[in-house]
Amino acid sequence: MYGFYKYLLVLMTVLSLNAGEKNMSIYDFNVNNIDGKSISMSEYKGKVLLIVNVASKCGFTPQYEGLEKLYESYKNDGFMVLGFPSNQFMSQEPGSNEEIKFFCQKTYEVEFDMFAKVDVNGDNTEPLYKFLKKEQGGFLWMDSIKWNFTKFLVDKEGNVIKRYGSSTKPAEINEDIKKLLNK
Repeated sequence: MYGFYKYLLVLMTVLSLNAGEKNMSIYDFNVNNIDGKSISMSEYKGKVLLIVNVASKCGFTPQYEGLEKLYESYKNDGFMVLGFPSNQFMSQEPGSNEEIKFFCQKTYEVEFDMFAKVDVNGDNTEPLYKFLKKEQGGFLWMDSIKWNFTKFLVDKEGNVIKRYGSSTKPAEINEDIKKLLNK
């Protein structure tokens, strides 16, 4: 009989933990910006977000231009682009945070928010990215990020609405953004 109660207690604990995870949102995470300052994602409450893992030496790097264009078009309507550099795909983001920031500003005049370099897969995955992948799994329900410039669209309430692959150009997301902004 003791074994049954022990089993029941373990089961209730697991169910309780899983229930707690369901109530999480992106606002429960803190991340470091590109200058090393800790930022609460709750600072973005009420905004539509496009969260992107970026790299400076990738075939998709010119997407910075389209991301900046989206940001400029809708920033006054409550839209933000959040760039998270990652060096996990063929070492295409080898620079320091300072070098990445300089490259983005000089080459693409990036003004949207940039964050410190993170891992988006593996044992050291940034917790925010674990959450994003859990909320919107990838191709064939495989959660891992396949390449640079994977994009996650988040609504004003912090719900992860959609995931886009690397080859999806920022302009192709325009209509989805407008819907979330009620435009």
